[in-house]
Amino acid sequence: MDAYALVLNAGSSSLKFCVFQPPQGARWEVEARGQVEGIGTSARLTVHDASGQKLADERLDSSVRDGRAAMDVLGGWLRSKYQGGRLGDKLGDKLVGVGHRVVHGGPRFSGPIVVTREILAELHELTPLAPLHQPHNLAPIEAIFDRMPEVPQVACFDTGFHRGHAAVASLVPLPRDVCQGGVERYGFHGISYEYISSVLPQIAPEIADARVIVAHLGSGASLCALRNRKSVDTTMSFTAMDGLCMGTRPGALDPGVVLFLFQKLGLSVKEVEEILYKKSGLLGISGISNDMRDLLGRSEPEARLAVDYFVYCAAKEIGAMAAVLGGIDALVFTAGIGENSAEIRRRISEASTWLGIELDEKANAAKGTRISKPQSKVSVWVIPTNEELMIARHTGSLLKLQ
Repeated sequence: MDAYALVLNAGSSSLKFCVFQPPQGARWEVEARGQVEGIGTSARLTVHDASGQKLADERLDSSVRDGRAAMDVLGGWLRSKYQGGRLGDKLGDKLVGVGHRVVHGGPRFSGPIVVTREILAELHELTPLAPLHQPHNLAPIEAIFDRMPEVPQVACFDTGFHRGHAAVASLVPLPRDVCQGGVERYGFHGISYEYISSVLPQIAPEIADARVIVAHLGSGASLCALRNRKSVDTTMSFTAMDGLCMGTRPGALDPGVVLFLFQKLGLSVKEVEEILYKKSGLLGISGISNDMRDLLGRSEPEARLAVDYFVYCAAKEIGAMAAVLGGIDALVFTAGIGENSAEIRRRISEASTWLGIELDEKANAAKGTRISKPQSKVSVWVIPTNEELMIARHTGSLLKLQ
């Protein structure tokens, strides 16, 4: 009987999933990938097989208003004999494990772990550190506990890859008694960075063990400084708001601004949280959109300013990460903006020419893997991330599926 593993990446308005066949050797095979998107508004289920052929594309009714309802939809599709049993029969054979992306592991969870109900309760206590993500990450775990308690589940943490930082890179300079409560620099996007680190020996062996800065640029954005494929420092910190300007989050912010919002403007905690997580960043600057694709196509000065600020912050923080590493040998772009926007890659690279970057504009426009000129002292790369595969690998390792 074939065995299958499910990987879930749940957000506030979408439930992304991948179905993997555990490897007989070292290679995981994707059976299907898709998402339930538009949760709470106009929900839709889309599914494709490994070759990109569409397996499902259907608008869902108005009852799909939360993650549990989305899980019901996904469960129904997995149980069905879609397209005459072409995929559904196989998926119904044996679900041997579910892997989840969980944004915050706090000070205790430094690596992937098989989840128990007790561990799930501890992870809920971390919700104030990642209010945009943590509740949605944990909802599918609860749903599977309730409906399929016999299926083992693995949590993979975005903070985990950064847990080996030196004390000076993890420190938050507040009173010691405050920090003892778990206040430290955790860093995020770790599953993505771990994947990039894992494929460097195959894709770019000449830089695999060098000083590499990876730019994970998407709606959430951060940088990670790698040495010997290990995280040395990263731009995100105690929460996923620090560092670079993001779609709706401000990035680095003077704490005095937050005091001003409370003391001068008289805003409540919820109102300040709403501003910092949902109304700032590219959306706050432009007043138009949090989507880089939209802003690059607009002519309004506010849109141009938002893009300029995004590039400015990224280039500035690349300089800071280079200082941490004592120099830089390579820059890697990944994630939605990093992988797909030649213009943003060009502008950040041009702002970083002082480091020794010479961009090959033709290779950049053609979406090449290496987009710097041969003589460039610092090589520049575009490497697509694959968080789902990284989660599958950890799930298989912990559950001994490989």
